[in-house]
Amino acid sequence: MSCNWGTELWDQFDNLEKHTSCGIDFLERYSKFLRERADIELSYAKQIRSLSKKYHPKRSREDESRYSWCLAFAATLRQLNELSVQREEFAENLNTQIVCELTRYTQEVKTERKNHFQDGRRAQQHIEGSWKQLESSKRRFERDCKEAERAQQVSDRIDLDNKTDGEKRCSLKARQTAQQKKQAAEESRKDYVTSLNQFNQDQHQHYHTLVPVIYQRIQDMEERRIERVCEAMRSSAEAERKVLPAAGRSLEVMMEAAEGIQPRMDARQVVEVYKSGFDPPGDVELEDYSASMRRSISESSYLDNRGEGRRPSRKLWPFIRKNKLSLKLGSGPADCSHLPPEQRRKKLQSRMNNINQEIQREREQRDALLKMREVYERSPQMGDAGSLEPRLEEVKLSLQRLEEELRKHQAWFSEADSRLSENGSRRQSGGCGSNSQVTTPGSSSLKQLDNRSPASRESPDGSYTEDNSAELHFKSRSSEFDDDFDDEEPLPSIGTCKSLYPFQGQNEGTLSMVEGELLSVVEEDKGDGWTRVRRNLEEEGYVPTSYIKVFLESSAKGFVQSSRLV
Repeated sequence: MSCNWGTELWDQFDNLEKHTSCGIDFLERYSKFLRERADIELSYAKQIRSLSKKYHPKRSREDESRYSWCLAFAATLRQLNELSVQREEFAENLNTQIVCELTRYTQEVKTERKNHFQDGRRAQQHIEGSWKQLESSKRRFERDCKEAERAQQVSDRIDLDNKTDGEKRCSLKARQTAQQKKQAAEESRKDYVTSLNQFNQDQHQHYHTLVPVIYQRIQDMEERRIERVCEAMRSSAEAERKVLPAAGRSLEVMMEAAEGIQPRMDARQVVEVYKSGFDPPGDVELEDYSASMRRSISESSYLDNRGEGRRPSRKLWPFIRKNKLSLKLGSGPADCSHLPPEQRRKKLQSRMNNINQEIQREREQRDALLKMREVYERSPQMGDAGSLEPRLEEVKLSLQRLEEELRKHQAWFSEADSRLSENGSRRQSGGCGSNSQVTTPGSSSLKQLDNRSPASRESPDGSYTEDNSAELHFKSRSSEFDDDFDDEEPLPSIGTCKSLYPFQGQNEGTLSMVEGELLSVVEEDKGDGWTRVRRNLEEEGYVPTSYIKVFLESSAKGFVQSSRLV
């Protein structure tokens, strides 16, 4: 259905001006909407990238990368980063291809609209001027006609009353005046007719030529504006649709990563990582020291009180503190003897693989240098063969060093492998012997203790423990403190305490503190006057109970009271 604003809206100039102004306002608001949406997309992409970077596995947690759930999470973070890139591209397209183009087009539309309505106002002013001229000539013609009619009436009245010579002269003058007024009215009539013809001509041209052309241009401008809005909406939707396939692929990768999580495989990986290769400890045998024990009354009461309610050590061969620190600092021996047998074997195997790779690279480099030397010897103009000798000698020395290192690691690996084999055979023989003789946990003798093989006295930290009778005969106060602290997993805190006085821990197992220091309570006083506290995860020890003020948590206090009742 076609329409023409020039013919159908010929008298709606003001409404058209208002309507086109609203259209330009909408164009500006839509451009602002797209600009703000692009800013939101950029901010969203930046936040997603920051989130992905924040939770990306750090170097300190590289050991977790071997588990499927960690790999799935890392894949999810990578895909989130890809999604942020896609959103940035979408925002960039909005800004460069759509918002900038709409801003430029809005300025063009404003200029074009201004020109069209200026033409319309000029045409309106012209027709209004022609109408005013017509009205002026009409009023003048009307006035002249009335004056001519009055002059004629005066002349006729004087002619009727004509009696004397003086009156005759007045009659002549009146007739001349009436004739002049009549001629003036005739001239005004001609001017009025001319103005009327001109106005009719101008009016016809205005409503049938000028107004349709101007209004048609305004209509075309408005239709182009609407079409440009349509194109902008289509372009923004198309730009967003382009990123949807990439977003869909990222989501598919996330789904595949989630489906790739394998709990059983992760459980086996934990075994591979933490398996030590040691045999489980046997039964603890009773050793009677009452016959040879000679202690002072205070020391006996102290050790007896410390033994009451003492939580037994959870490990038979706990890692000593020195070995723990060396493991954390990475200052272990070159043969990895500080590691458990299974872990030592895996560590040595990994080192041998790396050495073999380095040897392979050095050999390839040596072969390349030898071929180059042959080429130089055949064609001296291509280069000096003697210039390659220093590099060949360097590669040769590097190969010798790597091969020596490989032989050394192979010897260590054989030692660790043989020790694992011995432990396995000992485990099988121990299982067979247990069927023939059953030993209760409390029944044993010192002779059975002395007859144990040296391998049975090997601790999980790789050290060799001698059967020292003096060490088994008597444990000092410091050794008791060490037994409490040799556990790998720290005890949970049951409250806090504040030191009332400074204390200098002279003995091993005690903890020094200053006045007013806040510490965590790990274990309550069991009647011996000492409380076990912790400063941080590494510093833990006993302090005098009278030197501190204890604040136990409500849940921990109830637990301690119930344990005492039991």
